[in-house]
Amino acid sequence: MDPRVTFRLQQLQQQLTANGGPEPPPPPLAVSLCKASDSGKVCSAEEAVALIPDGVWLTPAGFVGTSCPELLLIAVRERFEATGHPRNLGVIFAASAGNSKGRGCDQLAAQGLVNRLIYGWTGTAPGFLKLVLANQVQAWNLPLGVVSHMIRDVAAKRAGPVTHVGLNTFVDPREKGGKLNSSTTRDIVHLLELGGRELLWYQVPEAISVALLRGTTADADGNVCFSREALFVDQLNQAMAVHNSGGVVIVQVERVVDRGTLSPKSVHLPGAIVDKVVVAPPELHWQTLRDPGHDPSLSGEARKLLTGIPPLPLDERRIIAHRAMLEIDKPNCIVNLGVGMPEGVAMMVATHGARENPHADSVTLTTEAGAFGGIPGGGLHFGSSHNPACLVPTASMIDFYNGSGVDLACLGLAEADPAGNVNVSNFGAGRMPGCGGFIDISQTAKKVVFVGTFTSGGLKVAVEGGRLLIQQEGRLLKFRRAVHEKTSLIQAVCKCTLACCAANGRTVLFITERAVFRLLSQREQQSCGSESAIELIEVAPGIDIERHILRWMEFKPLMRAVKQMPAQVFAPA
Repeated sequence: MDPRVTFRLQQLQQQLTANGGPEPPPPPLAVSLCKASDSGKVCSAEEAVALIPDGVWLTPAGFVGTSCPELLLIAVRERFEATGHPRNLGVIFAASAGNSKGRGCDQLAAQGLVNRLIYGWTGTAPGFLKLVLANQVQAWNLPLGVVSHMIRDVAAKRAGPVTHVGLNTFVDPREKGGKLNSSTTRDIVHLLELGGRELLWYQVPEAISVALLRGTTADADGNVCFSREALFVDQLNQAMAVHNSGGVVIVQVERVVDRGTLSPKSVHLPGAIVDKVVVAPPELHWQTLRDPGHDPSLSGEARKLLTGIPPLPLDERRIIAHRAMLEIDKPNCIVNLGVGMPEGVAMMVATHGARENPHADSVTLTTEAGAFGGIPGGGLHFGSSHNPACLVPTASMIDFYNGSGVDLACLGLAEADPAGNVNVSNFGAGRMPGCGGFIDISQTAKKVVFVGTFTSGGLKVAVEGGRLLIQQEGRLLKFRRAVHEKTSLIQAVCKCTLACCAANGRTVLFITERAVFRLLSQREQQSCGSESAIELIEVAPGIDIERHILRWMEFKPLMRAVKQMPAQVFAPA
């Protein structure tokens, strides 16, 4: 019997004996653990990871800080350090699960353990970036949604996604093809022309042989439910891809119950495609890596009261989030919020939306990870949502996004140039967490709002009497002559024959704490003879255009009818 099972049974026995009186029969959980251990699927983490061969592709579950199979990742690293195996693995994931301090996917970031990577975003697993920069692995950074669909296509034995997503960005083979270092020479992104349209084909691995997944409860046959999980992410497709590749699917869970005790509607991973189940101790099975507590509002088990939420302090983040919230301009608007600065929009909807924007009451906030509704979480909760109305797999949410299901996307801004190129994926000096869902979303949403401070690196502002004061300017400029890397090229996308695009392109705004800019369509730019596609349309009260804006831009925007930003954005209430 598994030592963990024995220990738990001993604890239960001691507790029952201490209570006095005749001992009741063992609880169903204890009985089911005993029966499940005889099924052949339940085993220790060490036994499970010993099945991983060298040289294969592996896919771990997770998203930012959620759904991390931490016990299994640690077991792989410990086996590698003890035996040198498995080694030379390929790792493919849409978004890393970790805490940026060594937990989670960083356990796989060891020279020799991995030698190739395909990912959408790895911000919470910076160990992978060190391997990339040291040329110790081959690495491709591709749109998060594309990676999600690549895993699904391995399951279906398709050649890989063929899509407009990624055209004219750094993943386009005419740019970098997503390759991240000089060790990466093979092309896996290919330019095609079908029906007179340019498209990209993302070539998938022939097989993915290992999946490290997690759920809440498994039965003796390996059926797994996700009742206490905050997200499904891509785990069903990961399991199917590995099963159809003849590989091994390993799932860590909180507990195991007897066969036949789980409702089929609650099962997300069918036991037919699960090979091994590992019961994880609580300290290695956090709901999110932000803290050890369980929040039932993230998993839909209970709803959290949203009344009494304290408002954000009146600083640059709130100013930007408040102004962005006012762009929710129609009833029943479906909105995507990106990571970082856009997270504040959810808080503004919760605290100010009802009284300041009549359309905020009916808004549906979504995340690319798969949450519809509720208030999206921030930090290591990003991707999940408090009080969600519905949770869907990541690949399904990306399908919805790719079809222009998002009315308004609110995304981060690191750099922009006069042509409308935007960079959020590579800032130089080793800071390149990846494009994440930025490309998938920015190229398909009906309306796009980029949010960020006007400068960064030490910026300090204050609001006095409804006027914005720049107390200390940031060291780093954001509106540059040329961006470091093209994560998004909005103008090129506006030329595509997407249903969401009007003849003169979509509405695209850049919102900062002191100014709002609009991206001109190519037709507008040509008609007014402007060298820049960026037009200044609003400034904050108290801001001097020459001293506080133009001085800190490497190009001059078009200026025609500049208005003042709405006064309520700078109000303390």
